[in-house]
Amino acid sequence: MQKKRVRIRINGQWREWIIDPKTALLDLLRNDLRLTGAKQSCDRKGQCGACTVVVNKKAVRSCLTRAGDIDGADVITVEGLGTPDNPHLIQEAFVLAGAIQCGFCTPGMIMTAKALLDENPDPDDAAITQAFRRNLCRCTGYTKIIEAVRLAGRFLRGEAKPEEMRPLSTDPAMGTAHPRPSALAKACGTAYFSADYPVQDALELAVWRSQVPHARIVSIDASAALGLPGVAGVMTADDIKGTNRLKILVADRPVLCQDEVRYIGDPVLAVAADTKAHAEAALAAVKVELAPLSVLDSPATAMAEGAVQLHPDMPNLCWQQPQIKGDAEDALDHSAAVIEARFKTQFNHQAPLEPEVTVAYWEAGEDAEEEDKLVIIGRSINIHLHLSMLQAALGYENMKYIEAYSGGQFGIKIDVISEGIAGAAAIHFKQAVRYVPSITESMQMASKRHAFEMDVKLGADQDGMLTAYCNDFVMDNGAYYSIGHVVCHRALLMLSGSYNIPHVHAHAKVVYTNNPWGSAARGAGPPQVTFALECAMQMLADQLGMDAFAFRLKNSLQPGQSKSTGRVVDLWPFPEVMEAVRPAYEKAVQAAAAYKTGKIRRGVGIATAAFGIGGPGDASVASVELSDDGIIHIYAAAADPGEGNDSMLTQLTAAYMNVPLDKICLHTRDTDDTAASGPAAGSRITYMIGGALMDGLAQLKAAMEEAGATNGLELEAAGQPRRFLGRKKNEDAGPLDEKTGQGPSFESQVHCVQIAEVEVDTETGKTRVLKMTTSVDAGKVINPQNLTGQLEGGMDMGVGYALREEYIAGKTKDWLSFKFPTIKENFEKEIIVHETPRPKGPLGATGIGEMCMLPTAPAVINAIKDATGVWVTHLPATPDKIKAALAARNN
Repeated sequence: MQKKRVRIRINGQWREWIIDPKTALLDLLRNDLRLTGAKQSCDRKGQCGACTVVVNKKAVRSCLTRAGDIDGADVITVEGLGTPDNPHLIQEAFVLAGAIQCGFCTPGMIMTAKALLDENPDPDDAAITQAFRRNLCRCTGYTKIIEAVRLAGRFLRGEAKPEEMRPLSTDPAMGTAHPRPSALAKACGTAYFSADYPVQDALELAVWRSQVPHARIVSIDASAALGLPGVAGVMTADDIKGTNRLKILVADRPVLCQDEVRYIGDPVLAVAADTKAHAEAALAAVKVELAPLSVLDSPATAMAEGAVQLHPDMPNLCWQQPQIKGDAEDALDHSAAVIEARFKTQFNHQAPLEPEVTVAYWEAGEDAEEEDKLVIIGRSINIHLHLSMLQAALGYENMKYIEAYSGGQFGIKIDVISEGIAGAAAIHFKQAVRYVPSITESMQMASKRHAFEMDVKLGADQDGMLTAYCNDFVMDNGAYYSIGHVVCHRALLMLSGSYNIPHVHAHAKVVYTNNPWGSAARGAGPPQVTFALECAMQMLADQLGMDAFAFRLKNSLQPGQSKSTGRVVDLWPFPEVMEAVRPAYEKAVQAAAAYKTGKIRRGVGIATAAFGIGGPGDASVASVELSDDGIIHIYAAAADPGEGNDSMLTQLTAAYMNVPLDKICLHTRDTDDTAASGPAAGSRITYMIGGALMDGLAQLKAAMEEAGATNGLELEAAGQPRRFLGRKKNEDAGPLDEKTGQGPSFESQVHCVQIAEVEVDTETGKTRVLKMTTSVDAGKVINPQNLTGQLEGGMDMGVGYALREEYIAGKTKDWLSFKFPTIKENFEKEIIVHETPRPKGPLGATGIGEMCMLPTAPAVINAIKDATGVWVTHLPATPDKIKAALAARNN
């Protein structure tokens, strides 16, 4: 192979290589120079921009840039722009604008901003959009990215200074947009994600995955692979010493399949080699013979008489639960207006930008008799549960789990994904391993948002008051259980949304199929049933001839009334949230009125949600400790994949203890250091772990006051402990009644109303969202910038769910085929915040991260109906579906 001598000036220092001229610049940066700020997400297709650096003053994607083509070039990476001790003004702008959530895309964004602002120091929105067209972000919805670039321009032009924008240490801890503790490290590229950890002499893995949905494994022949260069060996299910089952609720998902594959992506074997290239070459030489089996391609197929049973110890209809409140059938019979409709939602990928990377290595025991400890580095949101799952599945006890910084997750990391194979390989080969899958493989192996089919009836009396609601829904759980019935249970707990519905009849079914397995995804169940309810509310308002806004407000649940579970609520600030958004709604309706004819039409849609937080029986713990120097240390397994949990914990502590933020230290990422605080899911972290934190701090504060102590030494001298365990447990516990579905519900609800303004091309069927307005009540606001960031990102994700995104097994392979939302799809966002303190929330606060997913899709679909007069009841509302609906109406 021919080589080329290449000299490149990187971050002001000349470097020289003799290399294959086709070597990607990204490899030189990450592998040779350990400049890991540039990330890899899209398998070197140039789709994500996470690897962006500046070459000769131009932003380039380093994964596509050949080193041999830039001999003599000047390259700047995010590390060369600034450091946490001496950040560049652009990096400071991204921090202060709240443009950093998970942080995986941030270095690429910052380098794109650098190239743009060097060329154009005062870009308008169009110029920013054009410059960032190749940079993807899942967290922010792009709004704060644009704001950060504008702010950076002001800094560079000398119109403002960071110190003028930065909150003071004396500013209130609550209600102030203090920068996230991790933001500057992410802005400077020094925050380590899983693939960034250097592991000396680690084996690299490649995994053989099924490309058919259901088959029997006939034979495996790895003999040709074993003799190839660098190959350490091949691992199959027979080499795993534990149960080989990753169990959350049901032990049905294998680390490696032994007898059957049950979905496209199921793993059968892993090859380990000294390099990724050698591992992949060896994998290509492995021969796996499969015998096709009957494919359960839908719940209807799986529940049909004579259908093959997917798992030997569980029926295909693996869980069901009715919900009965009053007599819905009789109430519908006596209703003045009734609508009936069928709604369907699609499988969807949560789409974190970071691939499912895991590192596993060995730590020596403290003495000769102690066995070595296996350390797993991944991106779990429930590290203690995942540790126990791995211990059982792999048959090895002495382990710990470390959470790296996470490049987004949106529920996907409620499950063990790549950690099982990496851990098993480390045990089998007795060596450190790195498992760095492609984005295609990451999509195949990871869980999905469940597809739902919902048959709905909704009725009202002559005065427009709701009478009854029926929703028989089937959830396609895919090939493995994961948290299957928990998602359905959550859907039932939030079935009646924001409204008082006297009579309810629902029936939920969870069904195994050979589709991708479903699990947690932002909202996890309620987004699907809210889509059905909110579209049904619009249909019924239309039938009654009532204004959609007035109809919803008229039917608001009130304190003293009960939800569909029979749970009576004592706090329900939904009407106030509605009134807060009324002017925006009326303005939008008036603006759209001029676009009701012609090719391009505009419409306005409204939808609401009441998202529950702190479910029945939920409990959490958090420890606090006062150190010798008076620093308050917090120990809680509270993952922060971008929501701002680090801000929440520190700002609550600062507010309650009346100490500066720099007097607080977090310990949240290591199973050896933390208590099992429960999953960072269900928007429960603020309410539950924050609540446990408050209990621990109350104990510490009382001890300090009694002892007159300001540090741990003084506490001990007074005979007091320096560490306290805080607890939070919800009052209600227990399941819903198995016959009626009545029972306990959530302690706290977050309320939201969304207004969607859309434009529809009636010839092409293409929909463009012009603006989303969100009115929320999430209790007392801890960090307003984090709050709006979550809402903006949730709106963007919800619009993608409504219009574009669908995971199709075997076809969705990258960000282009997934139709990942880009900055070009960005739309105007307005947020209206109402604050009602939650009596049982920490300092009156509760969660916010998932709620925005619930009303977004139905608001968009209702707006399409308002614009065109046709319904699309099967998500996503792609142009072909809208065109078909228009054609059907016109025939």
